[in-house]
Amino acid sequence: MGRVVLVTGVSMDLGRRFARQLTHLDDVDRVIGVDVLPPRGDAGAVQFVRADIRNPVIGKVIAREQVDTVVHMSVIASPGPAGSRTSMKELNVIGTMQLLAAVQQSPNVERLVVKSSTAYYGASSRDPAMFTEDMGPKREARSGYGKDVAEVEGYVRGFSRRRPDVSVTMLRAANVIGPLVVSPISSYFRMPVVPTVLGYDARLQFLHEHDLLGVLQQVTLDPVHGTFNVAGDGIMMLSQALRRLGKPTLKVPSFAMPQVGSLVRQARLADFLPDQIGFLSYGRGVDTTRMRTVLGFTPRYTTPEAFADFATSVAPGALSASRVEAAEQLVRGTLSGRGSAGA
Repeated sequence: MGRVVLVTGVSMDLGRRFARQLTHLDDVDRVIGVDVLPPRGDAGAVQFVRADIRNPVIGKVIAREQVDTVVHMSVIASPGPAGSRTSMKELNVIGTMQLLAAVQQSPNVERLVVKSSTAYYGASSRDPAMFTEDMGPKREARSGYGKDVAEVEGYVRGFSRRRPDVSVTMLRAANVIGPLVVSPISSYFRMPVVPTVLGYDARLQFLHEHDLLGVLQQVTLDPVHGTFNVAGDGIMMLSQALRRLGKPTLKVPSFAMPQVGSLVRQARLADFLPDQIGFLSYGRGVDTTRMRTVLGFTPRYTTPEAFADFATSVAPGALSASRVEAAEQLVRGTLSGRGSAGA
């Protein structure tokens, strides 16, 4: 008999694609995809169950289907799918708590895989060149996705202490990017004019979407207990990335970035959130030694290669100097209180 795997977050593209990928493996008997909305696309042989992981009913699903492996992929980086920041936090934190409670009560579950994020480390001027897995954030997040990730990881560590018989693998993935990825960072790079923080040039590290699916599959079938940074080799500077895309930029003082972000969200150009400003100022780098030596995983794409593949799906900047100047005037007018909806 093969594994019976439950995957959360299958309404999102990466969750759906991963669940479908598992159905083609000989070592997997059944794949149960769980979410409040059905998958947006072909899920193949995935058995979809409409369920909210914030509800204790998830425990009944795990028991009824005799699940032995749980892959938690529904910790979301923006409130878009959830509808609001409050709903996003409930899904991320309360949803994880309910899922872990259900897993804890199940005698059948042997493996738990959690897709976390390097957002756990935050982004600040005091950061080291590279974060290792035993380091914490130099400046703890007070709100947003980074705070959610830190709380989720805390609950997972508590679960691991209570159920030492369950193999727990936590993957702190760098920003996932690729031609098919829709995320706050990919939406940021797709904007016609890209705002940057004046005086800063963030360090960026990426993980290609195919490498994320690859490492998830590996640890689902051959789990290694522990927490691992997962990212492609190398670092890119934000300025390098924008030059490769041929995008015009709008340099904005850090104090004005929240207002610019509000404009971007209102125009529905991107989920430009306040907690992104620190990342776009400083970026972050993570050490991936344990990923290679302990986990035994080597990404196919380096950071520059992952970004280059993503860039093939992005239309190059084609705005004239006059349109860039008009955008700058609109932002300046809005910040000074002279902007108008008609502008």
